[in-house]
Amino acid sequence: MKKRVVVTGMGIVSPVGNDVPAFWESITAGKSGAAPITLFDPADFSTRFACEVKNFELGDILDPKDARRFQRFVLFGLSATQQALEDAKLLKNGEVLDKENVGVIVGSGIGGIQIFEEQTKIFIERGPRRISPFFVPMMISDIVAGQISITYELSGPNFAVVSACATAGHALHVAKRLIQSGEADVVVSGGSEGAISHLSVGGFGSMKALSTRNDDPAHASRPFDKDRDGFVIGEGAGILILEEYEHAKARGATIHAELIGVGASGDAYHITAPHVDGAGAIRAMKAAMKDAEISVSDVGYINAHGTATPPGDAAESRAIHATFREHTKNLAVSSTKSMTGHCLGAAGSVEAIVSILALKNNILPPTINLDNLDPECDLFVVPNKKVERKIDIVMSNAFGFGGHNSSLIFARHGLKD
Repeated sequence: MKKRVVVTGMGIVSPVGNDVPAFWESITAGKSGAAPITLFDPADFSTRFACEVKNFELGDILDPKDARRFQRFVLFGLSATQQALEDAKLLKNGEVLDKENVGVIVGSGIGGIQIFEEQTKIFIERGPRRISPFFVPMMISDIVAGQISITYELSGPNFAVVSACATAGHALHVAKRLIQSGEADVVVSGGSEGAISHLSVGGFGSMKALSTRNDDPAHASRPFDKDRDGFVIGEGAGILILEEYEHAKARGATIHAELIGVGASGDAYHITAPHVDGAGAIRAMKAAMKDAEISVSDVGYINAHGTATPPGDAAESRAIHATFREHTKNLAVSSTKSMTGHCLGAAGSVEAIVSILALKNNILPPTINLDNLDPECDLFVVPNKKVERKIDIVMSNAFGFGGHNSSLIFARHGLKD
């Protein structure tokens, strides 16, 4: 029998709340995190708003001097990890129990792009000798996983996954397999991103991927809406503690949900556009259901990738119809990117936490800003207001540039007993 993998801790930093209770309150209330950009002067940009993390405080996880050496994505990841470890009750006097059997698989899609911009400017204006010795470790995407491992002295498997906006989904996929293989009993896993910068906003803007509703940021992220015009860039971190079921049970851990299925695929199609029929998404969703040993009729809710780009939402909708067929009419689907914006490499774990909270609370989170459902997105997308409904199995999708697809399936704790 395959080892079972459960979720025993969750932590989050997001544009709509910097802990799990505040985040869930905002999500169920349909609160948008979009507002004018404050992290840099966006006056010359076609898009001048984003979903920034607000009122963030790291606390005493790092010495303030050390904290200044890290980019936002690392600090977000550390904060979410601290929350998750505390939630899982894995800390005793501030230290993690059984450190050698705890792994860290945390990724970032973009990493430290702000320090890249800053040091490039220094190089051009002042020459190579003025480049910071901290430049490389501050920039590389794996440093969030490395610093989590260093901070908590976790010496199990430790590396990063990078697959654009599917990063966190794939990190959780890999973490599950490490536990099932016996290489770790516990894995800290998810994604973290802090990429609201000149280059990323300018680059996505040049691709025409971002919404340009500068006069109304709160209503700009419009997944599945006929008038959607692109995504709203976000930031933050979602960290989950995955644990082998018997290990969790033996220590009396609270189990939030069980990760019963993971699926991945490649579109093999285009560097940025999804396959027009959602072929890769179909394979990922089917693979996750095969891994979970369930049928399409068992899934009650899908937290969609749903970025609010015209081709992306339509392709995902076609993929859901092709995968679930007659059951599609019974499915609830929503995109919480309508509130958080697109957190890029952190999206998969932020939305995995949404999916687990939906299971635990019997609440389907809404897709806000849905005024006119696109006929190409013919799904029940929980428009504008939450819906109370008991569900036992949920799916969370994350797709990335390069044709990377991830699908995760969580079940209510006890369903598989």
